[in-house]
Amino acid sequence: MVRAKAEDLGRESFFSGMSSKDLTRLASAARRVEWAEGHRIFGKGEPAERFWLIGSGEVSLDLRVPGRGDLVVETLGPGTVLGWSWMVPPHRWRYRALVSQPGGALEFDGRLVRTLCAADPSFGYRLTTRLMSVLLDRMENAREHAVPGVLR
Repeated sequence: MVRAKAEDLGRESFFSGMSSKDLTRLASAARRVEWAEGHRIFGKGEPAERFWLIGSGEVSLDLRVPGRGDLVVETLGPGTVLGWSWMVPPHRWRYRALVSQPGGALEFDGRLVRTLCAADPSFGYRLTTRLMSVLLDRMENAREHAVPGVLR
């Protein structure tokens, strides 16, 4: 296991402008991971205890639609955050994630990040605001590309 350093996080555009103190906190909860094509990162309903900042490769978010099979909702690439369900109880995945192109990511221990946020609410607010701006962009994209009768 290769632990991430604050400098590693500081090079990522998602963390641009964060203080070194905040980056150090986040780095304490991060490690580098590599994924092979076809690896199922998580499944719907499983415990959500982690999130990732994709560094390379692609990950497809999908869901099983009765009578239609597996439907890819979105494909995420380098520089994007994967996983939101770790933030909100009941901490269960609402979709599934499958590696569609091999690559790697910074993996964060969501439970530890929640603890860090609770210990310093101003840090928690700064991180949550950053994550929510990405989530809102994703929701808008999903709405624009929704399959009639599935996501609307």
